[in-house]
Amino acid sequence: MLRTNEDRLVMLSVMGEISHPGAKPRVGYDGVTRVLPGTGGITYNVKVGDPAFGWAGDHVEPGVSTKNKDEQSNAGYNTLSCIGNTAIVVSGDAKGARGTVIGKHGGIEHVLIHFDRETLEKLQIGDKVMVKAFGQGLELTDYPDVKCMNLDPGLLHKMGIVEKDGVLEVPVAAEIPPEFMGSGLGASSAETGDYDITSMEQERLKELGLDRIRLGDIVAIKDSSSYYGRSYRRGAVIIGVVVHSNSFVSGHGPGVTSLLTSLTGKLRPVVVERANIAEYLNLR
Repeated sequence: MLRTNEDRLVMLSVMGEISHPGAKPRVGYDGVTRVLPGTGGITYNVKVGDPAFGWAGDHVEPGVSTKNKDEQSNAGYNTLSCIGNTAIVVSGDAKGARGTVIGKHGGIEHVLIHFDRETLEKLQIGDKVMVKAFGQGLELTDYPDVKCMNLDPGLLHKMGIVEKDGVLEVPVAAEIPPEFMGSGLGASSAETGDYDITSMEQERLKELGLDRIRLGDIVAIKDSSSYYGRSYRRGAVIIGVVVHSNSFVSGHGPGVTSLLTSLTGKLRPVVVERANIAEYLNLR
């Protein structure tokens, strides 16, 4: 098992509530104006493990979308919540039900949470959800050149990471060339939000098999860094999780929340048939 400082991490309660969906006409990269389901609300039929492409939607968020109405509090809610954290419904008909944080979506500033089918049917807009925030500040004791973020230690230990010749080999579902990356580039911090895989070059996506990416997939973004915000850095790599669906808007597509990054080659992605948090966290 990877040695970490998890025994020193602080666990805090942070609070959001189920947000209402928004909708408006959006002009796509093909010049077509569309009105489609997108961010917010309770998504009953799109969940972690499902395809990231192919939905009649734009930026579709799997599971339940949550937000704190107070802007400052929402900054804490987004920053401190980590992928794999436990979420607990604290109001409404589903009070006491437990779920799992599966993503953080920038721009709209949502924390995305998976709940089982029975709980989804009991939830309603405005229900409050508390997250046991745990993971920011995580360090790998033997790999100081690898930065962790947005990552519950429990998920880290389930990702099948192997130490080999002083490098961490990380199973991933796909490797993303840096030229595909769009919205999120230049953000001052990667401890919140996501980084979009642009979807304009559909034929090239198909050539590389990237059109088969699934929500919850662990992916590697090549020649990219989340060390000091998000940037192109030759030789660097970001390991992250796909958190929302495809988009028809220029510069946008499936979003990736960063989990690990290295500038010095200490992370080596290994493409495998399946690397998805739905399996790692038993969410299917």
